[in-house]
Amino acid sequence: MGTVAFLGASAAALKLPFFETSGVQQDPATCRATDVSASQKRLIISNWPQYIDADEDPSTLSTFEERTGIAVDYSDDVNDNAEFYAKVRNQMADCTSIERDMVMLTDWMAARFISLGWTQPYDKANVPNLHANLIDPLRDRQWDPDLEFHAPWQSGLTGIAYNAAKTGEVRSFEELLTRADLRGRVTLLTEMRDTMGFLLLVTGADPGDFTDDEWGVAIDRLQQVVASGQIRAFTGNDYTQDLAAGNILACEAWSGDVIQLQYDNPDIKFVVPEEGLSLWSDNMIIPNLATHQANAEQWINYYYEPEVAAKLAAWVNYICPVKGAQQEMEKIDPELAANPLIFPDDDMLADTFDFMPLDARQSNEYEGDWANVTGG
Repeated sequence: MGTVAFLGASAAALKLPFFETSGVQQDPATCRATDVSASQKRLIISNWPQYIDADEDPSTLSTFEERTGIAVDYSDDVNDNAEFYAKVRNQMADCTSIERDMVMLTDWMAARFISLGWTQPYDKANVPNLHANLIDPLRDRQWDPDLEFHAPWQSGLTGIAYNAAKTGEVRSFEELLTRADLRGRVTLLTEMRDTMGFLLLVTGADPGDFTDDEWGVAIDRLQQVVASGQIRAFTGNDYTQDLAAGNILACEAWSGDVIQLQYDNPDIKFVVPEEGLSLWSDNMIIPNLATHQANAEQWINYYYEPEVAAKLAAWVNYICPVKGAQQEMEKIDPELAANPLIFPDDDMLADTFDFMPLDARQSNEYEGDWANVTGG
């Protein structure tokens, strides 16, 4: 979801002013507010659109309010990671409140907030379910290995989709880049970390730990592929329409999109590329100067109850990050419980990769290279 929504911003928007970080660092130990959770049963949350079962009766949100007595002011105003960063940057940099107790940001932006000291550490005693129930593949992130500052809300996979009514199976990212029968009918994603993670893999580098030289080899390979005419376009999630219509034959794709497409078109297939899968999350973080941190921690702990997590996953159809939720989903919808794009098994997740956190210099240079190649 977060990755999808990010695509509204072009890579050109991510030039040096966006990533420049001088003078914006904060110390969360000093840039903090008094927690008034005990006297104010309130919680202010910003999330992505269509990311909670608010229309259900009862919903997980309404059940939380009823159980805890906490009134939730919930907004779906995070439409784009870069856009949200730009909206709050000056306040966060000046240690000024953004009047939110929790925001949901995709891995790379959550990592940036944490590295800048813009987020408050959790009281570990208040979120035992997070530490007990987070699925293993989402643990040990380089940018917050001990879950001090983040908790995955929902997750997704980046892999390959193809239209089986129009073409044969596509097994690898290398095939997307080279197969003659796919030429001009392939799309890649405009999210740099997704696409370049795969380009790093196909050129022999590790997306989680690579050098400038390895980046150069990968971006040069992408330039060659683009120049060859293999790639029809770099897209956001609008690739779904072209894939279903047969305008494109195969593409880089997100798992949540494919689930939705398969409801209407079983010929749309999701493939775990031979190179591996990109596993990403949108994450709950508590910004500096939040005044209801303990209430936010209650929210986190609640959504890491397997029964609650299963109900949410049944509505959003993304990967559920909570252990035990699959068993609870069997009571709700056995078909969803068996869907590997919501509950991937250990074999499917064995080759997932994470993209290396980038410092300000790397971000400036790599996003510039990316924009030059993709025309963003």
